[in-house]
Amino acid sequence: MTEQTRTAKLSFGDTEIELPMHSPSVGPDVIDITKLYAQGNVFTYDPGFTSTAACDSTITFIDGAKGELLHRGYPIDQLASKSHFLEVCFLLLYGYLPTAAEIEDFEYRVTRHTMVHEQMINFFKGFRRDAHPMAIMVGTVGALSAFYHDSTDISDPWQREVASIRMIAKMPTIAAMAYKYTIGQPFVYPRNDLDYASNFLHMCFSVPAEEYVPNPILSRAMDRIFTLHADHEQNASTSTVRLAGSSGANPFACIAAGIACLWGPAHGGANQACLEMLKEIGTVDRIPEFIARAKDKDDPFRLMGFGHRVYKNFDPRAKVMKQSADEVLDLMGIENNPTLQVAKELERQALEDPYFTEKKLFPNVDFYSGIILEAMGFPTAMFTPIFALSRTVGWISQWKEMVTDPGQKIGRPRQLYLGETQRNYVDVEDR
Repeated sequence: MTEQTRTAKLSFGDTEIELPMHSPSVGPDVIDITKLYAQGNVFTYDPGFTSTAACDSTITFIDGAKGELLHRGYPIDQLASKSHFLEVCFLLLYGYLPTAAEIEDFEYRVTRHTMVHEQMINFFKGFRRDAHPMAIMVGTVGALSAFYHDSTDISDPWQREVASIRMIAKMPTIAAMAYKYTIGQPFVYPRNDLDYASNFLHMCFSVPAEEYVPNPILSRAMDRIFTLHADHEQNASTSTVRLAGSSGANPFACIAAGIACLWGPAHGGANQACLEMLKEIGTVDRIPEFIARAKDKDDPFRLMGFGHRVYKNFDPRAKVMKQSADEVLDLMGIENNPTLQVAKELERQALEDPYFTEKKLFPNVDFYSGIILEAMGFPTAMFTPIFALSRTVGWISQWKEMVTDPGQKIGRPRQLYLGETQRNYVDVEDR
């Protein structure tokens, strides 16, 4: 926490309280209400925590008005164009860009942890074949703590380090196994000679009957998707991981909790919902009809892939994702894909409509990511597991920061109670 330099005064009734203020390195000042209940016997009311800072962090910063996303101070567009996912993982975990020797060692450690315990295959066999891959991931990631007892002691820095490397390494394997299981194909073991993204594509799309060589353009697009989703400040799933971790839960359980939260259509499932919307629109000539519906306050229809809880400008990740979409679809020979044509025309018409620009409803990262993943051959059910795979490093970085914070306390939000006041129990025969 930054040093306190100023105070804010809060007056209500006959009570006046001075509250300390803190100035961050960048972003709005923060009023510290830690002692508010003790000094004033009142709570704040902030549904959705839209104006509440639940922690201090040095990992990721978002300026929604500018459309800016920084990881440890580095803009996301620079990282997406000049770096690669495992280097971004190192940056998020340790706070600085690695030297050549450091990234080589880090990649070596991750690569040597990609296999999962062979007995975990039995967990997959316990699920129905039509189970959603996210359901499988929630269960299997939580089960990692049953296999890796040597990395569950959160008070041991070395065990925290081992758990972090294991989850970054094993998440692509688990996601690929979940995919293979649901389509009835045999599991494919990871290969140490492939880079992180290529290895994931290999585990998803190779079969024993023939050789699979990952296309470098697809691997690069996959790596960008991982990078663009690596961390996003204190979003719902990250807050879930921190809240679970605040109780002292082991890291595997905390990440499983994050995966469960990410599964929601308003969070990690948004790219799937966006792709389904584009297919519902179907053809370019139907776009005006759906734009009119989106502007009708009495119509529940909303344009998926537009607007963001934080960004009130262009999502900086969306620009990079759009470039990847063009590259992938051109490679696959489907640049005239009807869904892509609808997406491009919808974007153009929406951005020319004052209704959307005045409300700051600009395309977000979900708008193009689903198109890319579908072009690669992934079914929509795999979109959110890939998001979970990408976000794992962000969750772990935030979790590690939280557990080493000397001021960390177990999370305990308060409430505005509107229920019945105290009343006496009535025996059943008298009701």
